[in-house]
Amino acid sequence: MTGPSLAHDEHWPRAGDWPAWRPGEPADAIIVGLPTWRTSLSPTRAHETPAAIRDALRRYSADALLTPAGIPLVVRDAGDIAEPDGEGEEAARARVAELAAHCDLVIVLGGDNAATVPAALGVWGENVGCAGLVTVDAHHDLRDGTTNGSPVRRLLDAGLDGSRVGQLGIEPLANSRFYAERAAQHRIAVVTRDELAHSSIAAEMAAALDRAAVAGGPVHVDLDLDVCDRAVAPGCPASIPGGISAHELRRAAHVAGRHPAVRGIDLTELDASADAADGRTVRLAALCVLEALAGLAARPATHTAEAAG
Repeated sequence: MTGPSLAHDEHWPRAGDWPAWRPGEPADAIIVGLPTWRTSLSPTRAHETPAAIRDALRRYSADALLTPAGIPLVVRDAGDIAEPDGEGEEAARARVAELAAHCDLVIVLGGDNAATVPAALGVWGENVGCAGLVTVDAHHDLRDGTTNGSPVRRLLDAGLDGSRVGQLGIEPLANSRFYAERAAQHRIAVVTRDELAHSSIAAEMAAALDRAAVAGGPVHVDLDLDVCDRAVAPGCPASIPGGISAHELRRAAHVAGRHPAVRGIDLTELDASADAADGRTVRLAALCVLEALAGLAARPATHTAEAAG
């Protein structure tokens, strides 16, 4: 896949043209591709998605990514992790852990939802017992086995406390009663799509993040694009009519990036090869990356760029 043909303008710095991360280099945020796809329940070429998101990022500007002191964020790109499915999952986890040790926020470009397992475990490191998870997803992802439908169950099996898991955007008609009951048994806090429609996603997201961070550990956020309405996310095999809006997902990404406990965010369940001709789903994913970075820039904390200055 080649990048978009865009007119050059010296007064329009493109997003996505971030330098490659060098081992040991501190940064505010590091982007990494985690192109999982081999265990997907639906036929997919989601391994092509990280490159597509990087191309789409160049359609937008990074000028707004400034700290309160007016200093640009230090953002680096660590490239893609090769073959992260199956036996490669442990290496993917170790790579994410390496990146997390040198930045405030790791942004993972999936891949199907299987990417959430090595992404979260890498971000949490040895802190699984006090870690938290928030998913913005139409599905519970509590299936048995090792697929893109099982990441939340696998993280629970790894030691994650279900009372520090929040799920926003769950669509009851796209889940079975068995898995809804499993979520309840693990004390997972669930906000359905209908409940979101009568609330504010920013407020619900903030509340879910606070619950996830109550033990003081790192929080990982899974932004599953199939939570969105199929009209805005046709590139997601499991998106359905009536999902959340593109603006709501962008708000969730921004709130996640701004929360001080959030150390990792992934974007998953997008098959770039199945997107509409106008690339609307991939462009939404790219905007979510930028929203997360804008939220990070607004955090009331010392940033790498400011400290280095």
